[in-house]
Amino acid sequence: MIDSLCDQVGEQNATVACFYFDFAVQKGQSPANTMGALLKQVVGGLEEIPEEVSQTYQKQRKALGGRGPRLSDIVKMIQTTSSRGRTFICIDALDECVPEHRVKLLGSLNKILQKSPGTRIFLTGRPHIRPEIGRRFSGRVTSLLINTKRDDIIRYLHSRLEEDTIPDAMDSSLEADILRKIPEDISEMYVQTTALGEATSRMH
Repeated sequence: MIDSLCDQVGEQNATVACFYFDFAVQKGQSPANTMGALLKQVVGGLEEIPEEVSQTYQKQRKALGGRGPRLSDIVKMIQTTSSRGRTFICIDALDECVPEHRVKLLGSLNKILQKSPGTRIFLTGRPHIRPEIGRRFSGRVTSLLINTKRDDIIRYLHSRLEEDTIPDAMDSSLEADILRKIPEDISEMYVQTTALGEATSRMH
């Protein structure tokens, strides 16, 4: 999806920024770190860094021996940069974000939308966070439930097993167990796709 979006905006004055939440490193993916990573990508897509962003960054470098920008400062910088052109922010596996962090993250994204009408946000996650997203954005969402297909999972597993660099470490019995067990465990998993604002298909 990210590759397709990047291809579509390649000839336009638009920027794509993305972030993936990983359960294994939840504590390190704070709202400030997440928004900071998005800011870096948004700024990287500009031909020139806005003066307001540069001034805020320099100010924070001089404070307390060079502390990182606060969440509120990062949000303001993204508001400034995203308001200069079309911006697409994509966040994957939002359900893996710590609940208290997710509250602040969604609040920050909402503030960006309020100041940057040209920004579009794409979120994925399991269905249980759908009501929370709807509340945070006052229902301004379009949702799509996607059910994984067993055959697709098996084909993916086959391709990964064929790329195994240590084939002798696995016998036919273990391979059969992998192809049986994993599809059983995830075949009922759903992904929620939420697009905030105008649908990405209308970007032209």
